[in-house]
Amino acid sequence: MTNVEQLYQQYIQYIPVEEQLELISIISRKIMRQSKPEYKKRRSLLELEGLGAEIWEGIDGQKYVDNLRNEWEQ
Repeated sequence: MTNVEQLYQQYIQYIPVEEQLELISIISRKIMRQSKPEYKKRRSLLELEGLGAEIWEGIDGQKYVDNLRNEWEQ
């Protein structure tokens, strides 16, 4: 018989059901707090600045927009 089973048989089985449920609640809350992953750091959209810059290297932004607008008009 394990220590947990011995604890149950010696102490827990004799307390009222309401108190057993309260004990379950206390234990489950403690386990939930211990098993929660650490709070993830919030990220900023600004961290994406410059990402993919190599794709646009050598491309004039205004000419690109002008070409898109011309396509829309056709």
